[in-house]
Amino acid sequence: MSKSITVRYFAIFREHAGVDEETVAIDADTAGDVFQQLKNRHGSREPLGHCKVAINDEMADWNSPVNDGDTVLLFPPVAGG
Repeated sequence: MSKSITVRYFAIFREHAGVDEETVAIDADTAGDVFQQLKNRHGSREPLGHCKVAINDEMADWNSPVNDGDTVLLFPPVAGG
């Protein structure tokens, strides 16, 4: 079943998507499902395990459920040194 969610992109994800934020109708049960579908849609090559996600402004894991009306924030790997 399709859900309407808002996705906020940061850094390289924003560059790939071409927008800071978008509302999408998506058939996804978890944050990981959202990531995989949008990764394919926007041509990102970042591996899931290196990225971070938040749902409704709270850090989450990739198995966290996504509900209609949620806001999902996608963060790419942070370079350190």
